[in-house]
Amino acid sequence: MDQTEIKILEYKSYLQIEKGLSRSSIDAYTQDLKRYRDYLESKKLNLVDVKPQDLTAFLKEESLDGKQTKTIARLQSTLRNFHQFLQNNQHTSNNPAQLLSRVKIEQSLPDVLTVEEMETLITSPDNTMAGQRDHAIMELLYASGVRVSELIDIKVDDVNIDMGFINVIGKGNKQRIIPITDRSAAILDHYIKNVRLNFLKTENVFHLFLTQRGKGFTRQGLWKMIKKYQLVSNTKKNITPHTFRHSFATHLIENGADLRAVQELLGHSDISTTQMYTHLSAKTIREMYKKFHPRK
Repeated sequence: MDQTEIKILEYKSYLQIEKGLSRSSIDAYTQDLKRYRDYLESKKLNLVDVKPQDLTAFLKEESLDGKQTKTIARLQSTLRNFHQFLQNNQHTSNNPAQLLSRVKIEQSLPDVLTVEEMETLITSPDNTMAGQRDHAIMELLYASGVRVSELIDIKVDDVNIDMGFINVIGKGNKQRIIPITDRSAAILDHYIKNVRLNFLKTENVFHLFLTQRGKGFTRQGLWKMIKKYQLVSNTKKNITPHTFRHSFATHLIENGADLRAVQELLGHSDISTTQMYTHLSAKTIREMYKKFHPRK
């Protein structure tokens, strides 16, 4: 194992233990750094001797290879933070990525379902045990606005039916208490008491939602399940698990919810991230105006 690989492993441990990042975030940063390591090897560059122009050349090569603007921006951030970690731990004397100019990302607005489209999607599963489980999953996704990574980590004890809330551990290992509707609480109560036991294979599995094998869902497994019901409900929009989060926030704001409250529910550290949903809401209003105003 070469020195660069060792430093990447040290940084991965730092992200996990000290920063408390999610598994998916750590995996993404690790993959970025492995591509960076391969580039340095191809150019016969030593990590401690890297110059700003070397980093610029790497990013340019990634861009020419077809990487999207958003990916290049994340690569920049990864390099900046990784080299800062090396400097802070006296592995290098400076941070060559410090002066990299930030890539401007063109923000694309995600697809949002209407209330009617969401209702059609959520109620599309059949009445089998798997269908009732999937119904409960989609109901909770829309009722809470949680991230996919948060949902698959929810345990049975994180659900308080009587008080009407769920406990979620989000980015940076931060805890959020999220209220859920009476309807969602009733559906979850039915699932826990009458459905979940049919998927339970061993008693030491505590995940709320279980697969046919009696294990917790993966991100990929949940994505495939959502895509299945996109077809069943004949919904034309591009639906992913994150669509529920976008729709949750947009519908709250359209109905007058306070932006700070939505920020808290979503677990955003910066309110500027939450403000995206005000643009989504305005877009929806404009489309409705153009469709229904008599003098088009």
